[in-house]
Amino acid sequence: MKPMSLFLKLVRWPNLVFILLTQILFEFCILRPLLMKTTALVSGHAYAFILVAVAYVLIAAAGYIINDYFDIPIDIINKPDKVFITNGMSKETALGIYGAMNLLAITLGWLASNLLHNHSPLIFITTCVILLFLYSAIMKKQFLIGNVMVSAIVASAMPVLFCMEMNMDLLLPAADSHPAIMLLSGITYSYTGFAFIISFSREMIKDLEDIEGDKQFGGRTVPIVLGASSAHRIVGGTLLILIFVLIYLLSAVWLKISGSLILTLYTILLVIIPLTLILWKLFNARQKIDYQQLSSLIKKVMLSGILSMLLYKFFTL
Repeated sequence: MKPMSLFLKLVRWPNLVFILLTQILFEFCILRPLLMKTTALVSGHAYAFILVAVAYVLIAAAGYIINDYFDIPIDIINKPDKVFITNGMSKETALGIYGAMNLLAITLGWLASNLLHNHSPLIFITTCVILLFLYSAIMKKQFLIGNVMVSAIVASAMPVLFCMEMNMDLLLPAADSHPAIMLLSGITYSYTGFAFIISFSREMIKDLEDIEGDKQFGGRTVPIVLGASSAHRIVGGTLLILIFVLIYLLSAVWLKISGSLILTLYTILLVIIPLTLILWKLFNARQKIDYQQLSSLIKKVMLSGILSMLLYKFFTL
């Protein structure tokens, strides 16, 4: 395998594109349109956004590298065709790339914080770097905490952009009273919650997929500690809660935001119905391939959810 092809597979480049797309859509379809209504968007934010977006791609790529580094023995059992470190790239090279990416990401966070006179970018980025290392080295195979950690990291891609503005002196006076800021807060919480819950469900399904390898190396994931049936019920309950929350939010959107018909139909057809299908498939899943299919379906629903930001931009805001 060619070095560049190996590297791109190692860092899961489609997932990096997904992270970048999430931040771009949130920035230009949600954050900027609403902040422009408050005249609080400052000139330095555009440059800070680029720095933070690149930093998040770097820490995600580095996270995949260090995760694979610690998981080599387990991955040989769970997914032998996806072992790249020691099979085309040495451990030393992988660690070197991991360290360089994180150093650059933290530097970019520091530059963004200095540009905005706001510590949020540096705090978010440094915290993600630390948590990703702890997750890969210690927490990944522990009961529940690893699932929560990685879900929180995934979901933080939008709040970091929100906090870059919400701490600004120009914005704070209007934060509690301006309708645009109140709407921005609600949308940010909604998308962050969606990202967290659906990421948590996917991580649990990946634990079900990897249960055999995890058992052999002392893993204490939810499927191992409580059993596959209990893990199914947790994922099912989580997705059911998400469906009910989405229905509630749609009713709120319908009442408060003009042009919400398209957003409502989109959410029902491309998010709620697929989630219902995933629920049905979940309780019939028994084999590794079943969980792989479920993981793929959840990723598609995540993409549909993120793309709905375009509807806010062109049909509601």
